[in-house]
Amino acid sequence: MHVVATAGHVDHGKSTLVRALTGMEPDRLDEERRRGLTIELGYAWTALPSGERLAFVDVPGHERFLSTMLAGVGPVPAVMFVVAADEGWMPQSEEHLVALEALGVRHCLLVVTRSDLADPAPVVAQALARLETAGLGEVEAVAVSGRTGQGLPELRQALDRLVTGLPRPDPAAAVRLWIDRAFSVTGSGTVITGTLPAGTVSVGDELLLAGEPVRVRGLESLKEPRDTVTGVARVAVNLRGHDVPGRGHALVTPGGWTSTDLVDVRVAHVGGLRRESAGLPRRLTVHIGSAAVAAEARPLAGRVVRLRLARPVPLHLGDVLLLRDPGRDRSEMRVLAGASVLDVRPPALGRRGAARQRAAFLEAALLDAALPEAVAPGTAYALRLHRLLRAADLRAMGVAPDTPGTSGEWHADPGHWKDLGRRLVEAVRHYAAGHPLDPAMPIEAARHELGLPDRRLVATLVRPPLTLAGGRIVAGPAGLPERVARAVERLRRDLAARPFHAPDAGRLAELGLGPRELAAAERAGSLLRVGEGVALLPGADARAAELLGRLPQPFTVSQARHALDTTRRVVVPLLEHLDRAGLTERVDEVHRRCR
Repeated sequence: MHVVATAGHVDHGKSTLVRALTGMEPDRLDEERRRGLTIELGYAWTALPSGERLAFVDVPGHERFLSTMLAGVGPVPAVMFVVAADEGWMPQSEEHLVALEALGVRHCLLVVTRSDLADPAPVVAQALARLETAGLGEVEAVAVSGRTGQGLPELRQALDRLVTGLPRPDPAAAVRLWIDRAFSVTGSGTVITGTLPAGTVSVGDELLLAGEPVRVRGLESLKEPRDTVTGVARVAVNLRGHDVPGRGHALVTPGGWTSTDLVDVRVAHVGGLRRESAGLPRRLTVHIGSAAVAAEARPLAGRVVRLRLARPVPLHLGDVLLLRDPGRDRSEMRVLAGASVLDVRPPALGRRGAARQRAAFLEAALLDAALPEAVAPGTAYALRLHRLLRAADLRAMGVAPDTPGTSGEWHADPGHWKDLGRRLVEAVRHYAAGHPLDPAMPIEAARHELGLPDRRLVATLVRPPLTLAGGRIVAGPAGLPERVARAVERLRRDLAARPFHAPDAGRLAELGLGPRELAAAERAGSLLRVGEGVALLPGADARAAELLGRLPQPFTVSQARHALDTTRRVVVPLLEHLDRAGLTERVDEVHRRCR
């Protein structure tokens, strides 16, 4: 299926044309039929000569209903722009075109109606020239008469060519179904309708609506029950678990979008204006999809603006917004500009000059990523902004990670990652200089020093000249201060003849081995401490277990003391150490045995 919206000045025959093409009545309200004036969005569909199905979203043309028109056009990829041959280009024709330009619509078919009342050629030439200046490129034009049927076969063929050239949506894309109508059905509950631009919705899916989970109870597309609908499509969704929502909310894939009320945007050039951010009013209405949200604009610098929205909206990087002045006189152009979303998670601006610096940073990021205005940002741009992001964060920003993570789920900007590695080396060396007896920096201290959100990032950063052992980082191989190393060497000589005859506190003090020095030597693997003030050589526990294994089993503390040629002061904590290591085990209060 394909979906096309109408656009154009009031009373130029948009609804008449849809009615003639589809045989369906797009005006749903009695008031619309009585007044001959489209007030609300209308929906109708038909089959094209190729067999492709085409749905129309018929929009109001009157200036009072611009917001409704934008709700209909917002989610739709193409428009049928209607101009009457007997009136030509009109003020609302211009405003609709500026709106389409601001929304980034680039697929259009020009239809000149009422060709039975006036020569359509001058209006065709006038309208094509204006469409071309709006950046719509080469637009096909068809002259028709909805009253007589003249030109309708040619229009059907032209519509076929239009939809053939539309980009194919991704069926695996995250769903964002903007609601343009919602109502309650007795016995069924809430039903919403909208244009699904991409992605797939199936019965049983769990989606989010205003941040709350809802279940898809049933689906229809063009009045036909469906189990699955893939964009682009007109769809009606029966929801379980939600009250009737208002127009402008959206059904979204959980985790597929960033719901935000604060965005940084870049104002686009539309309507022939090269608008700077300072030219915008403070209070705006922001349109995207079917949503119209009040917002406050804070110009940062150049064309960069920060928008604070009245409510959170699901957005991706690169989304296009339309900025409208809701208070402007209807005789003036109310569509001010389009704006592309630069950041959906912008930082706070506190210090003096931060706004201008932020604008410069965003422009530099776009330049580094070599992004033209019409191209959506990618992974490199998102990481340039935020430096470190989880894969889930990238997906919620609309950026599919295109490389493996730097560290598990984390992705890092290459320049920032390199700088973090340099800073970690400096931090570890600075820590070692301030802690000569404990030179290994705890990994948590390093995480805090670098301001990182996850310890795993620190571990991944450790590479030569750094080493990681036991949750601590050292610069180079683990070592000891020279004086401590000399003291340990003297202790080694003391234990050479009697390896289990640990020196007492007096001898340790004489050697210069206090509690801090013993702890440093143990961390370096130079000593084995089996208890408070009881220091042996590395491997002494394994040697003790071997000797005790030669005793008749089970054995007593006294038997162990004699076998190891040591004192009770040493053998008791040594046996407890062997128990903890699983080398020995207690049989009763008196006896142990080797495992």
